Amino acid sequence: MQKEIKRVQASFGREDIYLETGKLAKQADAAVVVQYGGTVVLVTVCVSKEPREGIDFLPLTVEYKEKTYAAGKIPGGFFKREGRLTESEILTCRLIDRPIRPLFPEGFVNEIQIMGLVLSSDGKNDPDILAVNGASSALSLSGIPFLGPIGAVRVGLIEGEFILNPTYEEMEKSSLDLVVVGTKAGVTMLESKAQELDEAKMVEAIKFGHEHVKNIIALQEDFKAKAGKPEGEFSYKKIDEKLLNKVKELSADKLAEVYSLSDKEKREEGVNLLCKSLVEELVVEGTDITVSDVKIALVAVEKEQIRKIVLEEGRRVDGRGYEDIRSISCEVGILPRTHGSALFTRGETQGLAVVTLGTRRDEQRIEDLEGEFTKSFMLHYNFPPFSVGEVRPSRGPGRREIGHGALAEKALKYLMPSNEEFPYTVRVVSEILESNGSSSMATVCASTLSLMDAGVPLKKAVAGVALGLIKEGNKYAILNDLNGLEDHFGDMDFKVAGTKDGITAVQVDLKIHEISFEILEQAIEQARKSRLVILDKMISSIDHPREELSEYAPRISVLQIDPEKKGGLIGPGGKTIRKIIELTGVTIDIEESGKVLVGSTDPKASAEALEMIRQITAVPEVGKTYDAEVKRLMNFGAFCEILPGKEGLVHVSELSKTFVKDPATIVKVGDKFKVKVIKIDDQGRVNLSKKQAE
Repeated sequence: MQKEIKRVQASFGREDIYLETGKLAKQADAAVVVQYGGTVVLVTVCVSKEPREGIDFLPLTVEYKEKTYAAGKIPGGFFKREGRLTESEILTCRLIDRPIRPLFPEGFVNEIQIMGLVLSSDGKNDPDILAVNGASSALSLSGIPFLGPIGAVRVGLIEGEFILNPTYEEMEKSSLDLVVVGTKAGVTMLESKAQELDEAKMVEAIKFGHEHVKNIIALQEDFKAKAGKPEGEFSYKKIDEKLLNKVKELSADKLAEVYSLSDKEKREEGVNLLCKSLVEELVVEGTDITVSDVKIALVAVEKEQIRKIVLEEGRRVDGRGYEDIRSISCEVGILPRTHGSALFTRGETQGLAVVTLGTRRDEQRIEDLEGEFTKSFMLHYNFPPFSVGEVRPSRGPGRREIGHGALAEKALKYLMPSNEEFPYTVRVVSEILESNGSSSMATVCASTLSLMDAGVPLKKAVAGVALGLIKEGNKYAILNDLNGLEDHFGDMDFKVAGTKDGITAVQVDLKIHEISFEILEQAIEQARKSRLVILDKMISSIDHPREELSEYAPRISVLQIDPEKKGGLIGPGGKTIRKIIELTGVTIDIEESGKVLVGSTDPKASAEALEMIRQITAVPEVGKTYDAEVKRLMNFGAFCEILPGKEGLVHVSELSKTFVKDPATIVKVGDKFKVKVIKIDDQGRVNLSKKQAE
């Protein structure tokens, strides 16, 4: 299939960005190649010909893959081909999905698949931003009804200056990693981690990013004008007006009664009973009304009712005011054998966080386009079905769980101690035991408390809060500490985490096209006030990290040796170090710098191992006394071992305070006694004295 190749370009930070179509993947509904520097991403879009039956949501799937050939590498490990998506790839899938999902017309239920494939990586520019822009551009060209385009940029902050699309190297120095996605009119999505950035600076960074978002949107619009397809003919799934009115008539009063209940379980039970009665009354022979039709109509009525309660009655379903936070309780040290634990409960959302401390060998090893690296801090989030009273199979973490864990990890990462301060591998696991809104922010709070309980020297306490939005026209309400219903039927999930001094993470997802900077600034300030309230509650249970680690946690002792002595410590084929480990049961890690880390839960075993290491790596010192063992006798003296593998000579004149003609008359091989080092010559030869040590 021959197509005309179309290509546009524009300045995008330090480099030009290129969009091209018509050359690759021509059988897709749209395919766009995005290039920035030496990084190239192919993004394709395909849509099903017919709508999917029996659903009331957009069946959008996003796949993104970084093949190692893009960086000129072969995958490590036994299998020399890429397998399932990595955590990093899943997070990029979410980065593409989240801002695009709200931008399809209501009732559009044709299946859409977006696929991003990194074809080339220059090792400098992150392909994730290119993939988001490529997805928007491909949708704009495809003829699918898409209410875009959107633009995406990354913003860094180095020495007070904002950097557009910073490189990997620049990000190492940056105190901010912010992804801004938006339309021309406002922000659609935010994702960031920061080093306690104040609210005003964060808003400034978002505005900086949005100005550049407009430029990439203009480029996409130009591209669409040159290469876009006319919009195709699609049918839309709409609720039958008569059925909707009938459901509203039959359910309005009952819903008002149900939503006056403050208890989540009673509300859910009331809605389920109402749904059952509606199905029994409306799904009858002689009509084409299905159970699915009734449920979809009831959800529409629920949404209208809840939004009306908030905007017109000025209250929330659970009885709170707009800025009220649900009751909070915090407990630490609740599990007897773990290294640290905490239970954080806010309303009907409850998170249990558990900390495990390990040694360097427990670090996570990661291979991606940037190369190989290790992680010594990991935070994993789990959302079991019982947390929302459901029955469903549990088959490992889903994309949402991975995303929530990554967000909480970002919130805490900059406050974790360095490896020099705390040479442990730290894993936090968050188990969500109950959920009614904002479980990821409950994870941030519970994780902070559990880290302090474990004795991890966290620099400051970190708390998080999620805010919601109900907006109709120019009228809106920003809701603190949103609950599940407000999240489901609302327009925004605005998560902010940080310390008392600033923001460490932000994540914003919308169900509307964009929000204005007026709403954005108000939400950020509201989040700051709420965060301080939550922090006060948290520090009332534990206000600083414990001085002592759990008795069940490994103790890591650090010993600095001469780097040139590493070989002697390891021994031929690792024989020496293995012997120490076998004798003492400790773990030993040796760094290039000569730093030796000895880990064990048994202080006595650690002490024994450290002494062995000191003996093996020690350097004889003039004037110091050592325990010596005679190894060889010569007519001029005795060669004695004073340290493992290190011998010195006791000359006949230094064997005794009286004259010695033959060393064999005084000592024999195997004798042990004290000696003193009296000289070390330029060649490293050690002279010893027995008589001066007596």
